[in-house]
Amino acid sequence: MRFALERRAALASDADVIAFGVPERTESSPNLPRTLTDADRALSGVLGSAWKRGELKGKRKETTLFHRADGHRRVLLVGLGARAAIEVETLRRAAAEAVRALKGRGASSLAFDLPSFLAPGVRPEDAVAALSEGAGLGVYEFRRYRSARESEIETVTIHPGRAASSKLRSAIEHARTFVDAVNWTREIANLPADTATPEHLAEGARKLGRELGLKVTVLDERKLAELHCGGILGVGGGSVHPPRLVIVEYAGRGKAPSTVAVVGKGITFDSGGISIKPALHLADMKFDKSGACAVLGILRAAAMLRVRPRVVGVLACAENLPGGSAYRPGDVVTTYSGKTIEILNTDAEGRVVLADALGYVVDRYKPDTVIDLATLTGACVTALGDDTAGLISTNDALAKGLLAASARTGEPIWRLPLTEFHRELVKSDIADVRNSTEIPPAGALTASAFLETFVGRTTPWAHLDIAGPAWTNGSTRRYQPSYQPVGATAFGVRLVSRYLEDRPR
Repeated sequence: MRFALERRAALASDADVIAFGVPERTESSPNLPRTLTDADRALSGVLGSAWKRGELKGKRKETTLFHRADGHRRVLLVGLGARAAIEVETLRRAAAEAVRALKGRGASSLAFDLPSFLAPGVRPEDAVAALSEGAGLGVYEFRRYRSARESEIETVTIHPGRAASSKLRSAIEHARTFVDAVNWTREIANLPADTATPEHLAEGARKLGRELGLKVTVLDERKLAELHCGGILGVGGGSVHPPRLVIVEYAGRGKAPSTVAVVGKGITFDSGGISIKPALHLADMKFDKSGACAVLGILRAAAMLRVRPRVVGVLACAENLPGGSAYRPGDVVTTYSGKTIEILNTDAEGRVVLADALGYVVDRYKPDTVIDLATLTGACVTALGDDTAGLISTNDALAKGLLAASARTGEPIWRLPLTEFHRELVKSDIADVRNSTEIPPAGALTASAFLETFVGRTTPWAHLDIAGPAWTNGSTRRYQPSYQPVGATAFGVRLVSRYLEDRPR
């Protein structure tokens, strides 16, 4: 999608459709909002009449398309809800609703009248970024395997009117970077397992490295065996597609930048292994690589935005299948760090591959901060639903930074506790830790206690369990933000990238 700013009035735009934001109509606001006066004039008073009759309510998700009598550009009204509740996320969602409403309606360009979308407490530059992000993310669909295609918005122009414009251009460029990184990530995460093998993800990292000048290292099964990475080798042992540990490095800016390690679970397909999953929703297990895909997107955004910290991305990639060489319940595997894991459930495989990835990056790179992203537990989905990721962190400053980034990007996270009780539950009778417990409750927290074992308590660390918001289906899509498509969402790319931008020196 292309983005642009134009100083002329929105109604003078060459775009196929011109969008205006409409705050919710109340008993105390019987008159048409002043920001719609010019649009009403262009439509020969139709808006004013519809407003007085209560046909236009301005509720969220309400979109109404009008045709002008003179045959010129169409006008789209987008409901914003109560004016007092309008915030940046409101505009992000409204822009997505606009582009989705125009799909298949013969429009390829859309103009936003910025003044009609502004509200108290929303800065013009934030509104520009939100409208751009919402439109760019909302138009995305995974089409690789489709032969037919409907018309859609390809160009978005924002008309600021009298709003201050000194920072608007940088805001739209920033949004363009986020949209590029997220939609690029979605495209990889949506690929089925017959295409997106561990080696395919490794090759995607190599291409990214060549494009943006990043250092990429790929550890194959032979190198992993030399390094005693028994966790990732065990999980990937049942597949004909051997595992890969992929390291992508962005150098950072300035002298001696701090190092942030971002680690992702990359299970390209999760059958559950010998502890096999039921058939229902098994096709969705191609999305179990979403954490690793998000890491690639974060590195892409970090390099394009030129963030200050050095960023080391690690992708732990394997396919978890049953087979003659698959690991079994009762096995004990030795990880890179030398710590051992008793395998009680082969379907608790994400934490096992992350054990090697976390141990490796902490030992080799001595990062100042570690963040991991993983579609780790159904327990987190049960606790927080499909839209919110769980945050578990051993460092309050890191948690606070991620929560602040969450508030800015609209990717919701909720901090959960990690206590000695959870740490005690993952201790094994025959190994250092076990990958499952006999007590079902608190599954997201015992999984976090397991991961902490391989990071240690001295390095600031945060775990993001993205099992809920990493993808949507036909049911969950209905109550997700309009900019989240069916399929992979690339949750975490904007969140962690914003954290890297805002991270203190």
